[in-house]
Amino acid sequence: MQEAASSLGRRLLAIVVLAVAAWILLKIVIGIVAGIATTLAVIVAVVAVIWAVRTL
Repeated sequence: MQEAASSLGRRLLAIVVLAVAAWILLKIVIGIVAGIATTLAVIVAVVAVIWAVRTL
């Protein structure tokens, strides 16, 4: 009985650790994607301003 409880506890701890690690990794990936999207939006805005100034 003691071994079964210990095994269950270790499995539960492993699931919690895996869930926390997945959440942190997801936050990092979302941050990287948001950073890339922001950089691209700024580049597009600068190109649009340059194009508009040259067109006028």
